[in-house]
Order: sequence, then structure tokens, then C-alpha cells
Amino acid sequence: MKKIKPILKDSYLAFIKNSAGAKSWRSLYASVGGRKEDILKGGEFSCAYFASSILLIFGLTKNVHATISGTIKDMKASGWREIEKPKPGAVLLWEKQKQGKGEPHFHLGFAINKNQAISNRWEHKCPIIHHITYGIKNKKPVRKIEKIFWHTKLDS
Repeated sequence: MKKIKPILKDSYLAFIKNSAGAKSWRSLYASVGGRKEDILKGGEFSCAYFASSILLIFGLTKNVHATISGTIKDMKASGWREIEKPKPGAVLLWEKQKQGKGEPHFHLGFAINKNQAISNRWEHKCPIIHHITYGIKNKKPVRKIEKIFWHTKLDS
């Protein structure tokens, strides 16, 4: 019988790409002041939940998180480090911007290639593939990438 060994990076990248359009990360219920509440607001605030779920599935973090700060803290504790240029599978942190009429928020997702990323978009309420900086306007990125994270387990 042949030994089968899953290939982490290829499986991880395929899972990320295949998540486009999935509605799995829309809701996360918590008790807030004794009342049940969807703390992700039906997908409006699901980017950290989306990213941290995938990272946990592939053993690249220890927990699922509803917040970007919790996700990044877990990533750093799990061996993720900052790199200069995005590569497929890198976790991207975009600058704060307003979502609709709400407060400005950071945003988290994955690089797919040098020009594309995938993230759980508030207006779609599911992950979509988009330009890595949401396009260019007046010769500047529409949304600047603040940090790029990489795990050495993805090197092979």
C-alpha cells in the first residue's frame, strides 16, 4: 500500500480559493449581556472569523477568532512572521477604512497571487476574490496593505 501524505501548502491554497462565495462565515453567536447575538452581523464583520478558521483547519494557529487583533496575536504565537512582499497563501492586513456607515476597521484576508487576494467582504457577506489592493486610484492603492504575514510551514 502506498503512503499518502497531504501536501499542506497546495491543500491550503486550494481551500482558500475554493472558499470564494461560501456563506459559512456569516454568523457567530455569542451571549452578549445575557442575550444571544450574531456578533458578525450576518457577515458584515466576518474577515477575522474567515481567516482564522482556515488557519486553524490547517494547523497554522490554535483557535478561531472573531477579531483581527485576536487572530494576529494567535498567528504570532503560532510562528507567523512579517514579510515584505505578498506570496500565495500569505495573510494580509489592510489599513483601516469605513465599512458603509460604520466605524473604520482593519481588514484581513489572503494573498492568492501578486495581483489578487480573497477576503470576506462586508458588502457581499462572503469571501470574494479581488485585486490585492482593491485596485489603483490616482496612482495609489485603494486600500493599502499594512502588514503581510507568512508561516515557514508553507515554504515546502
